[in-house]
Amino acid sequence: MKTKLLVGLVCAVATTSSLAVNQSPIKIATNNWTSQIVLSHVLGQILTNSGHKVEYVSSATKSQWFRLGSGGLHVQTEVWQGTMADKFNGMVKEGKIIDAGAHDANTREEWWYPEYVEQLCPGLPDWKALLKCSKVFSSDGTDKGLYVTGPWGKPDQTRIRALGLNFRVKKVKSGDALWEELKKANETKKPILMFNWTPNWVEAIYKGKFVEFPDWTQECVSKPEWGLSKDYLYDCGNPKKGWLKKAVWSGMPEKWPCAFDIVKNMNFDNANIAKLAAWVDVEKMTAEKAASKWIKENKDKWEGWKTANCKS
Repeated sequence: MKTKLLVGLVCAVATTSSLAVNQSPIKIATNNWTSQIVLSHVLGQILTNSGHKVEYVSSATKSQWFRLGSGGLHVQTEVWQGTMADKFNGMVKEGKIIDAGAHDANTREEWWYPEYVEQLCPGLPDWKALLKCSKVFSSDGTDKGLYVTGPWGKPDQTRIRALGLNFRVKKVKSGDALWEELKKANETKKPILMFNWTPNWVEAIYKGKFVEFPDWTQECVSKPEWGLSKDYLYDCGNPKKGWLKKAVWSGMPEKWPCAFDIVKNMNFDNANIAKLAAWVDVEKMTAEKAASKWIKENKDKWEGWKTANCKS
């Protein structure tokens, strides 16, 4: 009887130990755009609810890859096909990070303009219209147009060169600064050509359109001889229905199996992401409060993201 009791006790301890949560902090990358930050806080609060320790680490999109590959970061909640696919796919192939699955959301990142601009640059949204009306977007009295973007690693200058566009690029420091540029332009109906994306709160507030560049193909970004330019890459637009994925450090499944399962099952569509971003950028909630509000209103959904690995 004592032997059976001892064996049962050992098994129970072993089971509890195997399911115990590793208390090292899970480091979640926060980039410099709203939806990514809010989704990171949603995940972080769910992981905290599941017994994990969480740390949010601000990281530029370029530097995050080394840190994800080396374990300095553990999770990235928004990997955009339009600008991150090459680095993401390469590191997955090398086994440094894991593809933790796609959200339901379809993405697009592209040059964008408010609808009133079409009156000043006939032919838009066809990109060829920009060949004739670059002066409309000038900010210095010359015929060279201005394209405004954020602090992200985009191949805009390469595209300008490949397509023969008479434009220069202005980078602002953050997403908030980009929206301020849009707000100012809209107030006086000043022409503006800028970077925008979907899902994003902007589409619910401002009427506008993406510029329609030649369709994206893998050859466009890998073979200079493909397309309109025979010498340069990126003579095309970005994917129009791109994926939005999650990336994790390769050691995460073993170290935090419950957290890894939650990340894999975590899933948002365009409407939910836009709503979360709007709570912050329009209603001026903090990212933490917006995440808490979503979690409170969607308990049945995120509870379903947990698996047997989360039950101790």
